[in-house]
Amino acid sequence: MDRPSAFCERLASPSITNFAVSLFIFLGILVSYLPQHYRIIRRRSSLGLSPYFVLLGTISATCQLANILVLPRSRADAACCKEISRFACVADLLGIAQIGVQWACFTVILVLFFVYFPRSKSSILAPSKDADAPSPRTALAVTIACVVHAIITAGLSLYLIFVHPEVLQVWANILGIVSAVLALIQYLPQIYTTFKLKKVASLSIPMMCIQTPGGFLWAGSLAARLGPEGWSTWGVYVVTGCFQGTLLIMGLYFKLKDRTRRKAEEDDASQKSADHANGNAQSNDSSEQTPLLRSAE
Repeated sequence: MDRPSAFCERLASPSITNFAVSLFIFLGILVSYLPQHYRIIRRRSSLGLSPYFVLLGTISATCQLANILVLPRSRADAACCKEISRFACVADLLGIAQIGVQWACFTVILVLFFVYFPRSKSSILAPSKDADAPSPRTALAVTIACVVHAIITAGLSLYLIFVHPEVLQVWANILGIVSAVLALIQYLPQIYTTFKLKKVASLSIPMMCIQTPGGFLWAGSLAARLGPEGWSTWGVYVVTGCFQGTLLIMGLYFKLKDRTRRKAEEDDASQKSADHANGNAQSNDSSEQTPLLRSAE
């Protein structure tokens, strides 16, 4: 293999430590979403997930994926795979793979949200008795909006890559800003929904326990890889980490509160059962003694 160009030379000998951290983050992202997928499938319901959380999260993930794919720095790094070793290429592309798997996992949440959305209005209203609860039509509209947005974003990005590559940095920054703003807004409807329901329902706490600290670790990894000019990429995960931490604390609070309530109800039921049994025993004792008293008379 010929000696890499000056630009690609810095990628030819990747740090084993950085590679291990990047690979760990990649696997962590994949594993972190599995509890959410499993919880929706096991409960056969997406109740508890805000449709606007799913909408904004999917669009944000799509913008973030498009951001790193059109970012001139990322495309230049990917082009270096022709000049560096396979290991160095894999290490170089792990940053893109991380965002790609995050987008894929959130897209699975979108699909599960639609497939397992409660179809009966009564099943939606039962937990909260709220006439404004989202309907299946809302779930369908969210799904269609996400698909249309993905198609438009992909088409416009491809057009700029082949026709106007000189504006790709601007386009990448726009995508990054949109992604960051949506990520910021994304957790507000979910925080509101969880607060309103007073329980986590189909929202996975293990997912948030993994993703909250992982988000800050991921942001640091991307910042080290892309530098200050990649702020529109790694800044998103700093924002989402803060809001996801808020949602995690709220979810844990309601989870513990619900567990305490159920334990109190079980203890109360046990006490009533014991009192009932004692009452029956006393009644039986009286009935057994009554004939003896009468015979004595």
